[in-house]
Amino acid sequence: QVQPVESGGGLVQAGGSLRLSCTASGRTFSNYAMGWFRQAPGKEREFVATITTNGDSTYYADSVKGRFTMSRDNAKNTVYLQMNSLKLEDAAVYFCATTFRDWASTPILYDYWGQGTQVTVAA
Repeated sequence: QVQPVESGGGLVQAGGSLRLSCTASGRTFSNYAMGWFRQAPGKEREFVATITTNGDSTYYADSVKGRFTMSRDNAKNTVYLQMNSLKLEDAAVYFCATTFRDWASTPILYDYWGQGTQVTVAA
């Protein structure tokens, strides 16, 4: 069993940067592709980014492409989401999740979810 835990959320000015971390226990961490999702008040949970098991491939939602970068460090059982040039519309609770798929962009394909970390963007 792998249980992700997110951290790194907080308040940031528009145009600023923030790095989120997600740490998951277990020796099988490297068997999982990982994903980041976000959910704003009154909105559906949306896909943000995903990364393959060894970190050699990533895929991003069009809304964050060129601004966000996902990476992983399997030795630390941790994935990261580097967020640059943050916009007001990026404000949301960000969730980290694991999947046995090579990668996935839909929540139903993910197995374990963290509790989320709040990102607030101020004008």
